Amino acid sequence: MFEELSLHERLIKALDSLGFSTPTDVQQAVLPLALDGRDLMVSAETGSGKTLAFLLPILQCCVEQSAPRSGTRALILTPTRELAEQVSATCAKLAAFTRVNVLQVCGGENYQNQSAKIRKNPEIIVGTPGRIKEHLERKTIDFDDLEFLVLDEADRMLDMGFREEVLFVTDACREERQSMLFSATLTHRGVGDILDRVLREPERVQLSTAQTEIANIRQQVILADDAKLKERQLAWLLQNEQYDKAIVFTNTRALSEELGPRLQSQGLRVGVLHGELDQPQRTRILNLLREGRINILIATDVAARGLDIEGVDLVINFDLARSGDEHVHRVGRTGRAGRQGLAICLIAPNEWNLKASIERYLKQTFEPRTLKGLEGGYKGPKKLKASGKAAGTGKKKESAKKPTEKPKVKKRLRDQKQVGKRRPKAAPVSEDGFAPLKKRS
Repeated sequence: MFEELSLHERLIKALDSLGFSTPTDVQQAVLPLALDGRDLMVSAETGSGKTLAFLLPILQCCVEQSAPRSGTRALILTPTRELAEQVSATCAKLAAFTRVNVLQVCGGENYQNQSAKIRKNPEIIVGTPGRIKEHLERKTIDFDDLEFLVLDEADRMLDMGFREEVLFVTDACREERQSMLFSATLTHRGVGDILDRVLREPERVQLSTAQTEIANIRQQVILADDAKLKERQLAWLLQNEQYDKAIVFTNTRALSEELGPRLQSQGLRVGVLHGELDQPQRTRILNLLREGRINILIATDVAARGLDIEGVDLVINFDLARSGDEHVHRVGRTGRAGRQGLAICLIAPNEWNLKASIERYLKQTFEPRTLKGLEGGYKGPKKLKASGKAAGTGKKKESAKKPTEKPKVKKRLRDQKQVGKRRPKAAPVSEDGFAPLKKRS
């Protein structure tokens, strides 16, 4: 129970009004340590309740220790504007019975309006690395009084190329602070590089691995010859599977824009989300999905990072993810809060080896599936290596020669006899092509 954590009565009142009575696993593990002022590095998946795990200690401190003349007291960095919006909205609800103010600072909003809001000294700022860095460079914001720093979904920020921005912001923060880092995996190659610059003697909390994140997800594979067959299979699945909401992942913006209208023409309620959309467009699409006016989202990885959409029952990978971590992030949109989810990968011949690598990473073999009437000629590799990847079948041509190898020249005996001897000079040749005759004496 939250009462056992000695939280302020106003925070308990807010939790009750929101229907939160029992802490989740991540909250039970993190809250006592965070309330004790420890720096933390936490492995927790999206949707596990980690937002409350870092917001409650911040709000507890702000309520118990008033600092009216202080600047910003807490900074929460997120990889996307959508996640920043979700975190700031949750923070505002938890602070509903207090005087603590929260401000969202992200790109896509008028810079001057943002600067004016920052001058009002909100206790908590939730923002994206790029826009926060811009404010620091223009000296419209400072973190000289900062008490809390949170990096939410740190692995996603690094995957999106925000390493330099994150370090620029963290270096500008007050050194005497409490820092908390949340990541889907603590083994991410980039996370370890920034730990020493962000955290001080952190406590490690491991609540999530790639295997535990997909425990409630049934994963299937459907083979296809090419993109045209994939599109027909995709349409069949979206028309026949049972789901409340579905997300279809592509690797490119161009493909997502092509698939959206084609599926809409078949009577499906589809929206498209990619990184080139501006903030009003992104917000409109997500609101349509949340309101149920559309129930299928065609999305790229960049657009879908940080999204926390409830009720996603089906994830389809039209293009296979480029890595095991990215695959986990995609399919992790479903199978949350104890619910069962279904993830389907449409696999072309050139994606087989990548599929095998992802299966080895997850220590799981995906369930093969066929759609009647939509079977392709491709049935998988004829031979497999121990790793599950396709084994090479062609033999090297024996006639192939090394580029440096020169043909052997036959040596003649008469040539060897002439070695070292001076050759006679050639006779001059006249214009008609004949050598001139020698004069007789």
